[in-house]
Amino acid sequence: MHLIICLDDRNGMSFNCRRQSRDRAVTADIVRTSAGRMLWMSPASAVLFGDDTPCSLRTAEDFLDRAAKDDCCFVEDRDVRPYLPQIGEIILYRWNRVYPADRYCDIDLTVGDWTLRETTDFPGFSHAKITKEVY
Repeated sequence: MHLIICLDDRNGMSFNCRRQSRDRAVTADIVRTSAGRMLWMSPASAVLFGDDTPCSLRTAEDFLDRAAKDDCCFVEDRDVRPYLPQIGEIILYRWNRVYPADRYCDIDLTVGDWTLRETTDFPGFSHAKITKEVY
């Protein structure tokens, strides 16, 4: 699967069961990145996509269990380490800021076969610079 996560500079994902931030430019890029594939996420995450919701978007609380090999999974609020054997690609959107966090990404990209293949900076709607990293 292709894992998609938004992180702050300390790999924080959320705080007090709430996403750290949202950005329309990121959701639009996620739609472009996942084009031609199923895009899975929790029902709580789907509200971010609004009018940009692709017809391939699927929601379920157990979406990581339902995703097929070539599907994309947007994760904001859960541990992903148990799914490492199924993950073929990780796409990170970095806010380039530090936010309060109590949930962090539980994958250490310095361990294993993860290689940074691509880095792209682009202006966000609410952030001056967002960095997209593809591993």
